[in-house]
Amino acid sequence: MSPYLGEVIGTMILLLLGDGVVANVVLGRTKGNSSGWIVITTAWAMAVFVGAMSVARVSGAHLNPAVTIGLATAGNFPWADVPGYIVAQMIGAFIGAILVWLAYFQHWGETPDPGAKLAVFSTGPAIRSPIWNLITEIIGTFVLLYGIFTIKGANMGPTGTPNAVPIDLGALGIIPVAFVVWAIGMSLGGPTGYAINPARDLGPRIAHAILPIPGKGGSDWGYSWIPVVGPVIGAVIAALFWVGLGRF
Repeated sequence: MSPYLGEVIGTMILLLLGDGVVANVVLGRTKGNSSGWIVITTAWAMAVFVGAMSVARVSGAHLNPAVTIGLATAGNFPWADVPGYIVAQMIGAFIGAILVWLAYFQHWGETPDPGAKLAVFSTGPAIRSPIWNLITEIIGTFVLLYGIFTIKGANMGPTGTPNAVPIDLGALGIIPVAFVVWAIGMSLGGPTGYAINPARDLGPRIAHAILPIPGKGGSDWGYSWIPVVGPVIGAVIAALFWVGLGRF
């Protein structure tokens, strides 16, 4: 399997399980309806674990353009591979969102709130303020990338590349990253829904715009740049901070 296909599959699984739990909590007449924020944050952490475990030996399991850009900024991933990884992640996220739509096909018509339907696919602010929403995403992604750097030493790449460290169950390498995501969700997720991943938000938002969902409303494109730009900025800051620490 090529690293790019690995990123497609891993990100697809991440979004299938991550958006899936949101659907279970917010859509009408599901078994998990109204089960709450703890369920969502816990399942998203486990979605990171399962998605990354599935393809870590193949691609390094970035599953997130911010992670890819952050690692490249720190000098631990080739810039030449960045565009291909990002395209693969976007495709995987889009496919994962479509699978959630299919899995919950009967529940879209049972949900009168268009905002709840959009929430299955993409994030949105609790209080809309572009600057502060952007800052929240920057901070959350900084924590994610700094956590990855400290856990793995930034050595995440396809097997066979210099300094690549396969992350698998045997090394228990993915579990700490999942805990970082869980902590971010519970501690910093309230203001924006903690996208911390451009593919996680943009790919499913495109799916929401395209799919025939009854009464879905708009896709909130006016907000869509924040969960893309914020995570990239946060990742770059974390990478520069990590590199700077190595000079002391």
